[in-house]
Amino acid sequence: MKTVENYNFSGHKALIRVDFNVPLDDKFCVTDDTRMRAALPTINKILKDGGAVILMSHLGRPKEGPTDKYSLKHIVDHLSKLLSRPVKFVSDCVGEESKEVCASLQPGDVLLLENLRFHKEEERGDENFAMKLAEHGTFYVNDAFGTAHRAHASTAVIAQYFHADNKCFGYVMSGELASVDKVLNDSEKPFTAIMGGAKVSDKILILEQLISKADNIIIGGGMAFTFVKAQGGKIGKSLVEEDKLQTALNILADAKKKGVNIYIPVDAVVADNFANDANKKTIDIKNIPDGWMGLDIGPETEKLYADVIAKSRTILWNGPMGVFELSSFEHGTKAVADAIVVATKNGAFSLIGGGDSVAAINKYDLAEQVSYVSTGGGALLEYIESGSLPGVDAIEK
Repeated sequence: MKTVENYNFSGHKALIRVDFNVPLDDKFCVTDDTRMRAALPTINKILKDGGAVILMSHLGRPKEGPTDKYSLKHIVDHLSKLLSRPVKFVSDCVGEESKEVCASLQPGDVLLLENLRFHKEEERGDENFAMKLAEHGTFYVNDAFGTAHRAHASTAVIAQYFHADNKCFGYVMSGELASVDKVLNDSEKPFTAIMGGAKVSDKILILEQLISKADNIIIGGGMAFTFVKAQGGKIGKSLVEEDKLQTALNILADAKKKGVNIYIPVDAVVADNFANDANKKTIDIKNIPDGWMGLDIGPETEKLYADVIAKSRTILWNGPMGVFELSSFEHGTKAVADAIVVATKNGAFSLIGGGDSVAAINKYDLAEQVSYVSTGGGALLEYIESGSLPGVDAIEK
């Protein structure tokens, strides 16, 4: 794998695709700089070598071109503090001004280009737009794993305008790829995959892949009720995908045929309303009364899952066990997170991936106590599903 570690950037202008799609409050202050901090090692390595850095990213989903709320100018001060040096900014990512500023950069300079998605050509993967971006730098570095599954101009198309020796992955990308490859292709057994979230339909492809690789698959979240109903259980008014009942049965049958253990909740915390102050009780998950909905796994399931996790040597977690955003229904997700931390301390390798799982591990301040926290939910899932990503293939060609 070609990474920034393998190169000396002295005299280069490194054009780095970063993922600075960070949340801002109503005063345009950064409320979570995790993605920005993740990119610092790559940026600092290039600066230490004596190179200049040109950063390009998207922010949000602007629909009608330049929009103030989505301008990357709002993060310049924060980024300057993180890097302990001034960051230059230009009000467009292509055009004469950006060309002139890029041409004048000196070693040690850092420039942030304006939001790539202010140009519709970015998401279309327009070759001419990619070529204009490529003209800014002498070396291309992709460090935006969160967008590596998009064949956009800045993530995939642009790489063709750089010689094979002048393009590589940054530390974020290489760390993500190494972690996923370790889980999927070099996992120590037993390998347990924990799948949560709302819908089976969102996870069909990943479940099919994992049945070929995992020893245990733990199911939680709203998707569990489709499996429960498919097997004849009563689920009240819990979330269910009626058109995926047979799919759930097929997944269970395939897993049994391949000797993979699939664990489905045995009890649930149910409520009479989707609200933090709703009436709630713990009940057998196969016998949820009419008018009640399951919003979390119950204590017996927590114990069952903790036991499976404790015996695991490789763990992949994608998706919460319940509505962890509501304090009344977060206990199951917290219990699974705690079990993963204990297993990690005992020598297991744990990869946390997918937006809600990352949000949960951060909510409980446990990110430093697991092996790796992925920055790219959609990209991670697609990489597991297909084994490749446009942004990865573009560097490796």
